[in-house]
Amino acid sequence: MAKPDFSPEQLAVLVKAVQKHIDTEYDLKLGRFEAENLIAFMAGTIGALLYNRGLHDAQALLARQVESLGDAIYQMERPVGA
Repeated sequence: MAKPDFSPEQLAVLVKAVQKHIDTEYDLKLGRFEAENLIAFMAGTIGALLYNRGLHDAQALLARQVESLGDAIYQMERPVGA
């Protein structure tokens, strides 16, 4: 998978979150470099899975909306006289 494309601001937020989590849960201090490497590893390892799940969820939502629209259009049909 391609390297994650985080903005510097996003990466800074992620680094702080990872550092805090690792410190709280494992009583370990990570530097910025270590935290960035962990983020890149996790993004590369599970990033595609999460991305694909998001696409699947969006596709399911779109299908429900299209079905609802189809129902609404059907309700607009007018009877045809004989």
